[in-house]
Amino acid sequence: MVKLINLYTSSFKGLSQESWMLALVMLINRAGSMVLPFLGVYMTNHLHFSIENSGIVLSFFGIGSVIGSWFGGMVTDKIGEYKVQSLSLLLSVPLFCMIPFFKTEAGLAGIILIQSIVSETFRPANSVAITKYAKPENITRAFSLNRMAVNLGFSIGPALGGILSAISYEFLFYSNALAAFLAGLMYIWFFRGRAKRAKLEAKKVKEAIVIKKENSPYQDNKFLIFCALCMLFSMCFFQLFSTLTIFYKDTAHLSQQNIGYILGYSGFLIVLLEMGFVQLAEKYFTLAFTMLIGTFLCGLSYAMLAFDYSMVMLLVSMTLLCIGEIWTLPFMATITALRSGENNKGAYMGLNGMSFSIAFIITPYVGTLIADKLGFNTLWIGTGVLAVAIAVAFYFVIPWMLKEKNKVEEEM
Repeated sequence: MVKLINLYTSSFKGLSQESWMLALVMLINRAGSMVLPFLGVYMTNHLHFSIENSGIVLSFFGIGSVIGSWFGGMVTDKIGEYKVQSLSLLLSVPLFCMIPFFKTEAGLAGIILIQSIVSETFRPANSVAITKYAKPENITRAFSLNRMAVNLGFSIGPALGGILSAISYEFLFYSNALAAFLAGLMYIWFFRGRAKRAKLEAKKVKEAIVIKKENSPYQDNKFLIFCALCMLFSMCFFQLFSTLTIFYKDTAHLSQQNIGYILGYSGFLIVLLEMGFVQLAEKYFTLAFTMLIGTFLCGLSYAMLAFDYSMVMLLVSMTLLCIGEIWTLPFMATITALRSGENNKGAYMGLNGMSFSIAFIITPYVGTLIADKLGFNTLWIGTGVLAVAIAVAFYFVIPWMLKEKNKVEEEM
């Protein structure tokens, strides 16, 4: 027990003040993120859309994410992560407030598309900021700290969202807007001076050395394969935000409050375990083995729902999904950072973010279509089988990709 406590506490040591502040900003922003987990339920129960049409509307969030990730990565390399994150947070505020005024499929799809583009430009800029302010040996833990903040916010948001949605769905959108506004103010207050100093230092470096031209991630074939696997993994994992909540509601017959509590439990569990589990993986596992185990556990967590969906099994499934998530998502960001160069991190992070976003286009529609036509059991078993295949592919692709990168750097 003492060793476990020491392992957990030591996982927080060595992280910079900026890393902690980035996590705090993310916590405030995500604590208000109640919309996405309940958007499917909002459309089917409140607006009375069909399950298939709800999946189509949710796909527009993914389309916006693709555009936002690409645009955010490109602009971050040009104007810096500070301006991109500030604008993304502040412009999200009025867009969240506008969502309740759109009641048709076309109208809701349009406003969600715009809101998603604006909010998702934040992601590659935020990833660049994490790598910028973290020590090289602490990159994965810095990403994990940020994700811990995301999940702490996610444990608060959906639990509160389940309560608020039972009163009025409009509270979800306005709470999201308030959280984005507070996060934007906090970020600007803390990083404004640091961004100016970093810009001056970067200018001096440019004047002192000739910066080498680096390849575009869109021409990096091995990284493109890695991103394709990340997309397929995301198609499995993102059932959490689309079909899983519908399954909870329609098949497991959970109330909105109980759905919120289970989602809140997942966030709390990740907050409790992530930093320790990440340090454990860094100490004893290779990147490839960590991704293998994490992806396999995510697939298993869904496959088991085909055989039992009692409350105990739902909690066991969510627990495995959380552990699998811990051993995949932060390491994907680390692998991307290791593969990128000094001056194209935004583009690499943006491309990797696009793999998640493309999955978000496909997943809601395909997931709801399979559930509607073939049943949830087929969906969960298919998800499990696909995840196992992805896990094996990760195990071989990651060493192949990073070995070449290290070889090129040694030759230079």
